[in-house]
Amino acid sequence: MVCGWVVLRTSFFATEQERAVAVKYLGFYGPLGAWVTIWGSLTMLVSAPFDNWWHDAYGLDVEILSPPHTLLALGMYGVAVGALLLVLAQQNRAASQGANESKTATRLFLFALGVLLAMASIILTEKSYPNAQHTRSFYLLCGITYSFYLALASRASRSRWGATAAAAWYMAIVGGMVWILPLFKAQPMLAPIYLKVDHMVPPVFPFLLVLPALAIDLIHRALGMEGGFWRRCVVGAALGAAFFLVFVGVQWNFSAFLMHSEGAKNWFFSAHQQWPYFARPGPWRGEFWTGNGTDVFNVKAALLVLVCAMVAARVGIGMGGWMRTVRR
Repeated sequence: MVCGWVVLRTSFFATEQERAVAVKYLGFYGPLGAWVTIWGSLTMLVSAPFDNWWHDAYGLDVEILSPPHTLLALGMYGVAVGALLLVLAQQNRAASQGANESKTATRLFLFALGVLLAMASIILTEKSYPNAQHTRSFYLLCGITYSFYLALASRASRSRWGATAAAAWYMAIVGGMVWILPLFKAQPMLAPIYLKVDHMVPPVFPFLLVLPALAIDLIHRALGMEGGFWRRCVVGAALGAAFFLVFVGVQWNFSAFLMHSEGAKNWFFSAHQQWPYFARPGPWRGEFWTGNGTDVFNVKAALLVLVCAMVAARVGIGMGGWMRTVRR
């Protein structure tokens, strides 16, 4: 609704100067971010009847990413990306004019990136339990996803600590869910019920992304982005390698702490409240899941994750470079 009003205002009440930095679509004018948010909202609305039909046809979902939920997630991403593009254009226009609004827009841009990081972590929930954080698939998914986002944040923002700020917002958002959700009473209503819970179940404690993000910002500042394609490939490789080394070193040990330490079973880390009601009791809760040796994080897997993190960081740099040119 807000973006719809922005489009109407830009189309009928804006000055020529304001309309000059808008995108024309179907005869209407509006910022690119407003259009993306509108498309995302419509996609979310379409996913609702699709989800109803899906449940009628196939019953309850057994995974997060059913087709209707995937469509819903795409719409949610569209809304968040549209908001990000709105403040990104404001940041870039203000920066080119030397205006003070650039700092405010940059902070909002980094907050929006933090929201996208939090949304990505929710999508990866089933692969993100501490039990899975010694596996190849976990580090492969994280290396691709978070290396991309953090490199993009460092490149696209006008802040010297773009990746660190975005990661801090991610940790604050997910941490807030960890601390707030258990305060609300709830009880399971659908079978099978293997675990008695009397409160809303929080997500897993957020990854310590602020540490690899800090490494990315420091290396970005040291190497810069001057030069051509191959120079940026070198920088991307350095950022990906930094993410890989710091993230694996930190998260490997932190997952063991969450699983085996009594210090993690409190309101802050909430490691004793993360299991949903449909999780069967058993010794597997206190074990690392390696797929009976098929999903082990060994040297070969580490090299694969390293390469993927480097490529993802290079893509993030390229995308971030384009985002610095957005003015509409």
